[in-house]
Amino acid sequence: MRWVVPALAAGLLAGCGTFPVPGYSPDYPSLDRLKTQSLSPVDVTAFEPRDASAPVNQLTLRGAPFAPAGGSFASYIEAALRSDLTELRRLDPRSDTRIAGELLLNRFDISGFSTGEGELRLRLRVTRAGQLTLDKTYQANTTFPIHLAANVAVPRAQAEYPRLVQRLLQNIYTDPAFQAALKP
Repeated sequence: MRWVVPALAAGLLAGCGTFPVPGYSPDYPSLDRLKTQSLSPVDVTAFEPRDASAPVNQLTLRGAPFAPAGGSFASYIEAALRSDLTELRRLDPRSDTRIAGELLLNRFDISGFSTGEGELRLRLRVTRAGQLTLDKTYQANTTFPIHLAANVAVPRAQAEYPRLVQRLLQNIYTDPAFQAALKP
């Protein structure tokens, strides 16, 4: 009888509405390293796909939808990049240097007993005055401890997704090709 209440609670938790993706928080050590580079002002265009029904925007955690506000993970990553560029004082909607992105892979799995996994793949394009200066695919992976019980696994997964986005952006920021594409 003692196990019935936790099992029932986990079942109810797994069957409830959409689990929200927590807000993004910048990785300040990465931004501090990027500040040492001389970067031109840049604009960020809409990342694709924005359609909430696109496969990369369809994640679940133990059977319940997992989604950011607005339903698009591409928009979530775009907003994270905008946040970082604003922090660096490099975001300028009038700039002729533009960053565009396409989310190619968004995998997040907590179906195991003890380990969750996530993987992001983003195609990033930088243009300057209409000329392509960078067209590259970036990737980030994560593994994290979870638990069989959804009431433990789901909050851990929710907390891990923004860290996965941070890793993806770290991979972009530390790439010499990206830095060169943003040089004045």
